[in-house]
Amino acid sequence: MAGDSPAALPKRRQGSASGVFDGLPGLEEAFKAVYPKADVQRCVVHKVRNTLHRVRKKDQFEVAEDLKLIYRAPNKEMALQMFQQFESKWSSKYPREVQSWANELDVLLTFMDDPSSIRSVIYTTNAIERTIKEIRKRLKPMNRLSSLEAAEKVVYLTVQDFNEKWAERKLRGFAEAQEALERMFECKLAHYFRIPFSNYFGRIRK
Repeated sequence: MAGDSPAALPKRRQGSASGVFDGLPGLEEAFKAVYPKADVQRCVVHKVRNTLHRVRKKDQFEVAEDLKLIYRAPNKEMALQMFQQFESKWSSKYPREVQSWANELDVLLTFMDDPSSIRSVIYTTNAIERTIKEIRKRLKPMNRLSSLEAAEKVVYLTVQDFNEKWAERKLRGFAEAQEALERMFECKLAHYFRIPFSNYFGRIRK
């Protein structure tokens, strides 16, 4: 799988970062070099899309529905059971595709450790890709920019514009997940920032 960029998200148990990637070679290794204790989440949306490209058209809908049973399962144990069923059903017809899921299953299901209300935000890089697409769209009419610094300024101003807009938004599901996230973050945030997590969470939501 290939893509534009990883999306880094806050992480829980060890208090370090979590990287969400689309599988572009080298990105995960570079991320782990900087954040060795961090977890890696492979983008489920990219994985499903690439799998369906390799499946016969008449099977695509059924395979997609069976994959949904895995990544929309209520917990990791159920997700693993659903994968076993998927494996039994499709491995003879699509051995490479099923083996690819088996090889990457750990990093595809990392998001199962997060509160259920925010999992759909965690398991995909779509948000960061939409942002990059918008940046490219703004740069395209300026293909005669005088220098790299001029292009960087456009990118910087675009990102600043996004930040102002996002500051007013509340991500779906995070309010319901607040208590669980507090428990996940508490120890490390208290150690590094010397502030209660509830204060930090409140700043994020404002």
